[in-house]
Amino acid sequence: MKIAFATQDKERVDAHFGWAKAIVVYEVTPDAHHFVESFEFGGKLEEDGDEDKLAPKLEAIKDCAILYVAAIGGSGAARVVAMKIHPIKVPQPESIAEILDKLQAVLKGTPPPWLRKALAKDAKDGARAFDFEDEEVPHG
Repeated sequence: MKIAFATQDKERVDAHFGWAKAIVVYEVTPDAHHFVESFEFGGKLEEDGDEDKLAPKLEAIKDCAILYVAAIGGSGAARVVAMKIHPIKVPQPESIAEILDKLQAVLKGTPPPWLRKALAKDAKDGARAFDFEDEEVPHG
């Protein structure tokens, strides 16, 4: 499953989606994660009502299941959700490496419904599917 992070420094989720200097993408599985690609954005990034500046960012995340941001505007969020990508807002800057480790741990267990839905989207797009059926465990 591909995860996108809006970032200014490529180390932390610390950027508003529309103002991000970069978006970095990682592939995450229950057993590992690896860097896929970094997208750089220049020019006028501050809030100015110009929705066209979102187009290259939306293109960059099109294969992702989840987008981590520090903030995202209503229009940007609606466009991300319309692409079947789950936006997640972090309350303060957070290390991308720590988020990846937490996601891996959740994938090894029983992911919450929203994450299972993101995984299902990923599976429909041709990626490997995960089976989260409850297994019978003998007690005794």
